[in-house]
Amino acid sequence: MFRSNVTPPPRERASAGQVAGRWLLGLTIVAGLVGSLVIGMPALSAPTAAQTQQSQASQGH
Repeated sequence: MFRSNVTPPPRERASAGQVAGRWLLGLTIVAGLVGSLVIGMPALSAPTAAQTQQSQASQGH
């Protein structure tokens, strides 16, 4: 295996704008997931007594 004694150049640090952009993108994705979970939770939960009474009243019971 070939080994070089030449050190690679140091990695460039991300600028403040790039770091802020990554944070903003991450926060946007997390906020979207949390928002969809909050909006979807009522549909996933079991019907409550008030909802069943309303549905029975609409059916004429």
